[in-house]
Amino acid sequence: MGRPLLLTPGEPAGIGPELACRLAMERPELLLVADPELLERTASAMGLGLAIDCLDPEQAAKQEATDGRLRCWPVAMRTPSSPGRLDPGNASYVLECLERAAEACLDGRAAGLVTGPIHKGVINDAGVPFSGHTEFLAERAGVERVVMLLTAGRLRVALVTTHLPLRLVAEAITTERLKSVLDVLNADLIHRFGLAEPHIAVLGLNPHAGEAGHLGREEIDVIEPVLEEARARGLRLSGPLPADTAFLPSHLDDFDAVLAMYHDQGLPVLKHAGFGHSVNVTLGLPFIRTSVDHGTALDLAGQGRADAGSLRAAVDLAQELIEQAA
Repeated sequence: MGRPLLLTPGEPAGIGPELACRLAMERPELLLVADPELLERTASAMGLGLAIDCLDPEQAAKQEATDGRLRCWPVAMRTPSSPGRLDPGNASYVLECLERAAEACLDGRAAGLVTGPIHKGVINDAGVPFSGHTEFLAERAGVERVVMLLTAGRLRVALVTTHLPLRLVAEAITTERLKSVLDVLNADLIHRFGLAEPHIAVLGLNPHAGEAGHLGREEIDVIEPVLEEARARGLRLSGPLPADTAFLPSHLDDFDAVLAMYHDQGLPVLKHAGFGHSVNVTLGLPFIRTSVDHGTALDLAGQGRADAGSLRAAVDLAQELIEQAA
């Protein structure tokens, strides 16, 4: 017993509900924030035979988890859902699940949050501007800077910019942003992951890290001065490094994390190394949040064939971080 770890299954038409039900068979201590009828229907279709217990985080903290029973903090869907068929009518349901879970983490009723895959497009189609879990949770927590970190075993890759068109990346890499991202990353590697003196590899933005200015000046004008200032404050940093060689295994052995300048600079390597078993972690929040490394997979929804590996890894990492923080 104790404060529960919350799990939001995400988009009801995607694979999240079936992955959540499968995980609940293995981890009955989880508290799913979802529509109980959706979970019951999903579990029944998968032949899992789970019984649903509806309770809130305070009740869950006092109740012993029991095999074969799924614990659910009920949130009602707005409209019936069918696997594989998106409906903007349920966008507010998805957001309410996240809102409730974030509030419970912020006020101390929950130990942390694991999030299943959502569909950003259908939420925007419902008229709600939404760029992702990370930004949504940062706003709810009232923090100025959060950092997206993905892990696959010992490989950890953080991002300076996240969901931006490539043409906007260079102007987004400012002195202020890079400094604050480095500070959040370094602090959470120490306090969340228990690394006393983390060594961070910082990638350049341009090919060959700018080739001494011949392929771009961002390294000279922004990245190098920020790294020099951060080193003077005691951070262990290497870079800016060319991205095409920084991920060689012989180089990675020296680093606790790699900081990439943009989404598709660092994440293709990480997902190649561990897709389906890697985990997304939001650094800089006042609570622990992990997530799957994949999307809603609408084409697989309702077939019972989706791999729960990433969600399982996200739950395991969240529990490790909770124990580390205790």
